[in-house]
Amino acid sequence: MIDSIVPFLGYHEEIDGVYYGKAIFIFLNNAGGDKITEIALDYWRRLKRREDIPVKELQSLLSEEIFRNRNSGFFHSQLIQKNLIDYFIPFLPLEYKHVRECVREELRMQGHPVDEDLIAEIALAMTDYPREEKLYSSNGCKTVASRVTLSI
Repeated sequence: MIDSIVPFLGYHEEIDGVYYGKAIFIFLNNAGGDKITEIALDYWRRLKRREDIPVKELQSLLSEEIFRNRNSGFFHSQLIQKNLIDYFIPFLPLEYKHVRECVREELRMQGHPVDEDLIAEIALAMTDYPREEKLYSSNGCKTVASRVTLSI
């Protein structure tokens, strides 16, 4: 199904009188998420910061992973085979410190005083994978607002 948009991304002058050459298509999905987490964990185990992971390396690995993974919507896709995707932007998993910032900001937005103990409690509850290390939040910051509301 994803290949149905190939004509809009390909190298055509016009399709039905419309020029798509300056259109920007953004695809958001979880494809490659396991690979991204694997790389982030590898850096963590080597005592390196996730911010030190080279973006170009991640983009290349992500492209390959998405193309070869049968569970990816891009599995052997023409979009990738024809190099019609310009960038793969990896979203690294959020660590405890990032979730703390989300909680802190949500407290401010809801008009509550910043309570470091509450911030730590909520962030710890949301940092849940991998099971042994509990380094990352499986939901990112999506559920922060409701957790803050329930905790106040």
